[in-house]
Amino acid sequence: MPDRFEILHKDLSGRIGRLSTPHGTIETPLLMPVVNPHIQIIPAPKLAEMGSEMIITNSYIIHQDEGLRERALELGLHDLLGFHGPIMTDSGAFQLSVYGDIDVKPLEILDFQNAIQSDICVPLDIPTPPDVERERAEAELRLTEARLEEAAVRPRGSLLAGPIQGSTYPDLRKRAAAFLRGLDFDLYPVGGVVPLMEAYRFRDLVDVVVAAKKGLGSGKPVHLFGAGHPMIFALAAAMGCDLFDSAAYALYARQGRYLSARGTWRLDEMSWLPCSCPVCQGHSAKELIESPEKAKLLAAHNLYVSLQEMRLVKQCIREGSLWDLLESRCRSHPRMLDGLMRLAREGDWLESLDGSSKSTFFYLGPESASRPEVIRAGRRVERISLQGRVLVTDDPKADASGFEHVLYFKPPFGPYPQELSETKPFNAETPEMADAASMEQALENTRRLVAANPSATFSFRLRHMPEDMDMGA
Repeated sequence: MPDRFEILHKDLSGRIGRLSTPHGTIETPLLMPVVNPHIQIIPAPKLAEMGSEMIITNSYIIHQDEGLRERALELGLHDLLGFHGPIMTDSGAFQLSVYGDIDVKPLEILDFQNAIQSDICVPLDIPTPPDVERERAEAELRLTEARLEEAAVRPRGSLLAGPIQGSTYPDLRKRAAAFLRGLDFDLYPVGGVVPLMEAYRFRDLVDVVVAAKKGLGSGKPVHLFGAGHPMIFALAAAMGCDLFDSAAYALYARQGRYLSARGTWRLDEMSWLPCSCPVCQGHSAKELIESPEKAKLLAAHNLYVSLQEMRLVKQCIREGSLWDLLESRCRSHPRMLDGLMRLAREGDWLESLDGSSKSTFFYLGPESASRPEVIRAGRRVERISLQGRVLVTDDPKADASGFEHVLYFKPPFGPYPQELSETKPFNAETPEMADAASMEQALENTRRLVAANPSATFSFRLRHMPEDMDMGA
């Protein structure tokens, strides 16, 4: 099939893209509400009115219900659900992970998805859970890959997804992604990760997704299965995930839980509703708690706030400020911060994918010292050619008499020509007192500059140099 995915804007590993499907083109990153064909807490037509461009449902549930199956084959999936935008269908892998076995053959459920005119079909893979023995992960990955090879050559009129498995072994995830890259798939879901998110193991999630992305390459659309809480969207988008699915909006509502981008509240413990969606504008906390339609209303709020967060992620990608959003979101929970710290270790990888057009750099914490702009500045500092006496200072009023060159010093970037003071990234907004990570990165860039200019003599006049820092230059 021809390439159906077009990348429009990039920031970090995230991107805004267009994915063409038989029922229309969608813009990514995009959140797909999960629709249970038996119990629709919010009917699919209402989801479209709320702003959902695409939904996902379970073809196995439809297939196993004789009445639903016959209607789906007769009417098509879109008329069955009353949703006329793109629809993705899962294969029953979730039920397989829960029950250990399901009563359908892999090619049978794949052909059924095509027959009911799903826009994106998912073959029946083996969702290996985290932390299993490596032998099991490898054996189940081999079985998944054999099924995907069969699926890739099957006649189809829909887009085909190739799930990336491998448990919590990054090398298996990378290998699996590289294997799928050579086959004829249109979308690449990272599967088997819901247990990691449920346990707030975001550091391990970063390892799994980044490994898959490295094996897959940068130009392929990626779906992160089960990523439905708004607090994770910025982190997942920064790693290069394009499609998300949310059952959380409905599941949390049934449990009386109120979603926000910074976490989750229990509705019966709330005195105010800190949101401006139609549900929260039309109800007080007490009214919502006591409403006979509480679950339905709460599900609507949960979806509204999730869609809003996804739009914010897109805006930040467009203007080049995704890292700023990422830091603010990841500081809402210690385990989210674990994920940010792990992603910051992939600075070189992010820099290789990052777009050059950026908004103003805001230094918000130690992880900012690993931003692509800082790494890029460090690689380019050796291009500065100097001879004679050079002054490196952070004081714009410093006496520069007797020096042939004056370089300004700004953590985390280090030294740069004063003529670039008002250009990106050196016009960054940074704290007056640099933290250790910022200063260490600045000093490392300084050492590179000194080593690249052996014929120059450097003098340093820094007002905010920590006493325990060794210039080493």
